[in-house]
Amino acid sequence: MDPVIVVGAGPVGLALALALARHEVPTVVLDEGSGLSPESPRSVVLGADTASFLTRIGYTRAASDAARWDAFAVWRRRQEVLRIDLADTPVLHLPQHRLQRGLRDALTGSPLVRVVPLHRVTRLEQDRDGVSVLTRNPQDGTENWWRGSHLVGCDGARSAVRKLLKIRFPGRPAVDRSAIATVRVDLPFTEPRLHREPPWRGDREATARPLPDGVWRLDWRLPPGRPAPAEPVDPHATWPGIVTGDTLLTRVSSTLTGWCGELPKFDLLAAADHTAQQRLAARFRVGRCFLAGDAAHLHGALGMQNLTDGLRDADNLAWRLALAWHLHSGGPQPGGSLLDGYEAERRGAVGARLRAVDQAMPLLRPLRGWAQTRRSLLTGSFRKHAPMLADGHLGTGRFGGAPAYPAAPSGVPGRVPVQRGARGTTSLSELLPATAPGVLVPDLPVLATDGTPDRLHSRLGAGFLLLLVAPGTAVWSAERWLGAGLMPRLAEVAAALPVPAEVLVTEAYPGAGPHTVLLIRPDGHLVGVTQGAAAEDLQALADGARGGPASLPGGSEQEAPVPGPAAPGATATGPAPNDAKGPGAASNGAASNGAKANGATSNGAKANGTTSNGAKANGTKAPGPVVTGPVAAAPPAAAPATEPFPPVRPSGR
Repeated sequence: MDPVIVVGAGPVGLALALALARHEVPTVVLDEGSGLSPESPRSVVLGADTASFLTRIGYTRAASDAARWDAFAVWRRRQEVLRIDLADTPVLHLPQHRLQRGLRDALTGSPLVRVVPLHRVTRLEQDRDGVSVLTRNPQDGTENWWRGSHLVGCDGARSAVRKLLKIRFPGRPAVDRSAIATVRVDLPFTEPRLHREPPWRGDREATARPLPDGVWRLDWRLPPGRPAPAEPVDPHATWPGIVTGDTLLTRVSSTLTGWCGELPKFDLLAAADHTAQQRLAARFRVGRCFLAGDAAHLHGALGMQNLTDGLRDADNLAWRLALAWHLHSGGPQPGGSLLDGYEAERRGAVGARLRAVDQAMPLLRPLRGWAQTRRSLLTGSFRKHAPMLADGHLGTGRFGGAPAYPAAPSGVPGRVPVQRGARGTTSLSELLPATAPGVLVPDLPVLATDGTPDRLHSRLGAGFLLLLVAPGTAVWSAERWLGAGLMPRLAEVAAALPVPAEVLVTEAYPGAGPHTVLLIRPDGHLVGVTQGAAAEDLQALADGARGGPASLPGGSEQEAPVPGPAAPGATATGPAPNDAKGPGAASNGAASNGAKANGATSNGAKANGTTSNGAKANGTKAPGPVVTGPVAAAPPAAAPATEPFPPVRPSGR
């Protein structure tokens, strides 16, 4: 089976590769750059769900690389308007280059991930069996073909993959504008602060957010538009005519003086400008190709974190691709909505965020006329809307909270029995009860079947979870309760499910009584709830989560044909024909929710003779170590079944 190709080695692409490796899926990461992560003023705010995701895929030092926020303050003029206590829900803030370096370090311990620098994607073709990609080295111009089972474009706002797939990227080019600087300085406060209409002249809004090692990120909201420079342009300026060297130093000095009473000593480390756009790709999937992160959506107004949603894209897509990849070559086939569910869920969640920004901007960013005058004179109206401003910076509420997918666990309604509390297509987990389908489950103490204590979120990311609510379990030894009550029956049900499932036990779960069983997806979203070990109900929930019941023997649900010629790249059985013409225009012939999955079945259907990681029980081995040698000089023979990376056909046809 060919590896999954990930285009782009930013935080989203690296996180997706690590998440797939946790599912025993090999990946090739094609990086247009050289593999370095230079320092920049960009940073990312991590909530509980994204921090947990990064930890379980291998970036274990996220907490030590970040500054922890225990409070958030909103000021207007000389008065504190709002203070939010974050002691129970800490927020992490770290530089983006540290995150990227940490993910790269985590990749060094994974033999299933191969990162290839200096490879720019110039051509993309797909067929029923996989995807072929032509890359060009920007330094010496050499070209190579790569072959993969699926392809995910994580290559940023100017995504080459999105353009090659001819996917529209509509939206608004300039919703919010700001200047950014990172400064090492001692401030008289320790919590992040958003200051609207500060008492010093020249700024409408200034924000200070602490980073590790005594560094602060400072943001200033700029007026709309992009005026022409009125003075000679500083060649080192990041924003000619607006954020030049002199104007930036003046802005930093006046802001620090306003907060400290006098100008303190400071070191200006980096500066940049940022124009927040609002864009949403018309589709997140075309055949075997997907978009994630900035390639699929852009937002950033009101302090929102587009990277956080990109990490959620990776978490949502990884387990789906793993199910499709592992059982592609045999076993029962899943329904087409398994992979369609990624677009349905993630595009719906990001679309809801963009609509929330459109509704809030007239209230929080009045541009002219009476609205701006009223906001400037009346403190009461600002006080009422201050929590919304905090939501964007903290990654909470409608502007950043963990989404819920209540329509159906697969993302496509009608695939699973209706569960109580399921309404709409997307919502926020914090607005729904913990037992509502689609919510992100809370992090609770759990016990594994061997008696090992753990946290629920740390068990995510490998397979489905069956969580039994059994009060008093912690009092007894594992040897006693494993053979008592529902446990023997639940173990049998878990082994018979069409997806790999681990049984866990917890003392209590919000809103659930004793003997309640919860089926949880690998990304932590709740599939459904049953009372007791109801085999048929749990089977129906598992079938719905993986995209529908298995196909009948002798038939499989094949992927919809993709327009265009056969792919020219080498395959697992030898080189492809050399007379293929032009890339297949996949976007002009597939349905809006994507083509159906190509013969991909659930990850490790134990009832059909496969193990929990998807390897066949009859002796097929898991993928072996990564092939890191040079590209073959001629089309090689078929790759061994245990080799995670297929042969690559060099340029020249």
